[in-house]
Amino acid sequence: MPAIDDHQAAIDRLTGPFDTLTGALGGLFVGHCLASVARFGVADALDDTPRTAEELAEVTGANPEALGRVLRLLAAHGVFAAGDDRFTHTGASRMLRSDHPQSWRDFAATFGTERTAKQLGYFDYSLQTGLPAANKVNPDGFFAILQSDPEAGRVFDAAMVSKARIQVASVLAAYDFSDCGTIADIGGGRGHLVRAVVDAAERTTGILFDLPPVIERAAEIASDRLTLHAGDFFEDPLPVCDTYLLMDVIHDWDVERATAILAAVRKAAPPHARLLVVESVIPDGPGPDWSKAMDIMMLIHTGGRQRTRGEHESLLQNCGFRLERVVATASDMSILEAVCV
Repeated sequence: MPAIDDHQAAIDRLTGPFDTLTGALGGLFVGHCLASVARFGVADALDDTPRTAEELAEVTGANPEALGRVLRLLAAHGVFAAGDDRFTHTGASRMLRSDHPQSWRDFAATFGTERTAKQLGYFDYSLQTGLPAANKVNPDGFFAILQSDPEAGRVFDAAMVSKARIQVASVLAAYDFSDCGTIADIGGGRGHLVRAVVDAAERTTGILFDLPPVIERAAEIASDRLTLHAGDFFEDPLPVCDTYLLMDVIHDWDVERATAILAAVRKAAPPHARLLVVESVIPDGPGPDWSKAMDIMMLIHTGGRQRTRGEHESLLQNCGFRLERVVATASDMSILEAVCV
C-alpha cells in the first residue's frame, strides 16, 4: 500500500507541471484555429442568431465536422460560445468580424498564412543563430519579401491597419496632441495614426514619411493639413517638425538599426521637439504578457525585438533624447515621451 500511495503522490506532484506544459503546447493549436477561422470569415457568417457548425460551414466553405471541432476549442478559450450544438458570439469573436470598429480579422488571419508557416518552420534557425527565420525564405529579409511579393505586401498592409484600429483609438484617448504643432509620423505606413491625430487635434498639421511605394499607396489621404513625404529613414533626411511619432517601428530592428533611426530623428529635430515612441513595452515582472509573444514574432520575422522601459530609455539616451514619461493606454501600446538634450 505505501508504494501505491507514493505513486499517487508522484502523480499529484506532476499534475501542475503537466497542465502547464499541455496548456502551453495547446496554445499553438488555439492560435492556428483562430487564424483559420479569421481567414474563412466565420465570424462574419455568424450574426446574433445561434448557428450550428453545419450552417456556418455552408456559408464559409469549411468542412462541417472540422469546423465544429475548431469552434469547440476556440469556445473553450472564450472565442465564440458553445451550447446545444450551436455557436454564438462573444466579445472576442466579434472582433473577428470585418465590420467591427476594432476588427482584428486581417491581423489574426496573417498568423495562418503559408508564408508565416514557412517562417515558423525555420524557428530552430532563429533559436540557434539569433537571426530572423525570414532570412531562410529570402536572404534579404522580411521587408524584401513584402517588396518582392505584391500579395504578401497587401496582406501585411491589411494586417497592420487591422492591428492599429484599437491601438490608434487607445493612443488618442491617452495622449493630448492639441499642442504638438507639426507632427511627422516616421515609417507610418498608410498613415492611420497621423491621420487620426490630425483629425482629432484641430491645431496640428501632419507629415507621413515612408518608403516611396508605401507613400504611393497612401496618396488618397493627402490634404491641406496632411502632406506625404517619400524617403528611406536609413538614407534620407527626415522633415523638420515639432513632434515625431514612431509607432511599431523601433521593434522591427536590432540595436544598431534602431539606433540609426533614432539618430536620424535627433539630427532632424529642432531643440524644442518631442519624440513619441509608441510600442508594446515588456513589463519587468515575470508573468505572461502579449509583448513577450510579440518579441518572439519580431525574432522570427524581422530580427527586431520588443523592449523593456529600461532598454528603450538606454536607446533614447544614446541618441540624444531624454525619456520624460511612459503613458499607458487601454491597448497593449505605451507612449514613451522623450525630449531633446
